[in-house]
Amino acid sequence: MSNVLKSEADLREHYATPMAGTIDKQLDHVEKHCASFIRLSPFVCIGTSRDGALPDVSPKGGEPGFVKVQDPKTLLLPDWPGNNRLDTLTNVVSSGSVGLLFFIPGINDLLRVNGRAEVSVDPAHTGQFEMRGRNPRSVLVIHVEEAYLHCTKALVRSGLWDVEKQVERSVLPSTGEMYRDQLALDGVPAEVIDQALDESEKNDIY
Repeated sequence: MSNVLKSEADLREHYATPMAGTIDKQLDHVEKHCASFIRLSPFVCIGTSRDGALPDVSPKGGEPGFVKVQDPKTLLLPDWPGNNRLDTLTNVVSSGSVGLLFFIPGINDLLRVNGRAEVSVDPAHTGQFEMRGRNPRSVLVIHVEEAYLHCTKALVRSGLWDVEKQVERSVLPSTGEMYRDQLALDGVPAEVIDQALDESEKNDIY
C-alpha cells in the first residue's frame, strides 16, 4: 500500500475497527436527548455539497433553540440575513443532502444530524421565527435520517471552552483591515469598513 490512502479498503486496513457502540448509537430520528441538545444549542455548522462544486460548511446561530424540533423526523432552521452568497441554499436545492453539527457553549459533547432538506418560504414555516418584527427569508426543512452524539475528544483537545485559552482580538488585524488588504481596497480606510460591519451586526442580525 502506498503512503496515500485511496479507497475505503485502504482506510479500513490502516485504522482500527470501530467499537460496536460507535455504530449502534446512530439513530434515525431525534429522540428526547437529541431534542434537548438542540433546544440548548445556539450554534450549528451545516455542511452541504453538490455536483460540480466544492463542499461548503456554513455557521448558523441564534438564541438557544433557534433550530426548532418540529417532530422526531423534522427540524426547522431559519435563514437570517447573511452575505447572500447562498452557498448552502444552492447546494440544498441541487442535492438536498445536509449534515449538521450542534454545539452548546461549555459542553464538550456534540450532536450530529444528517438528512435531506428543502428550502421553504411557506408562511407556516417562516412565521414561527419572528424576531424584531421580521421573519426569515426562508426556512430549511430538514428531514432527519441520522442523529447521534459525537465524542468529546475534538473539543477536549482544542480546549475550545477554556477561558484561559481565549485569544485576544488584538492578535489579528481588524476585520476591516483584512478585507481591505484581501480586496486591494487601498483607498478605503479600514475604519470605514469596520464601522459598516459594526452597524450591520447591530441592525441586520434579524
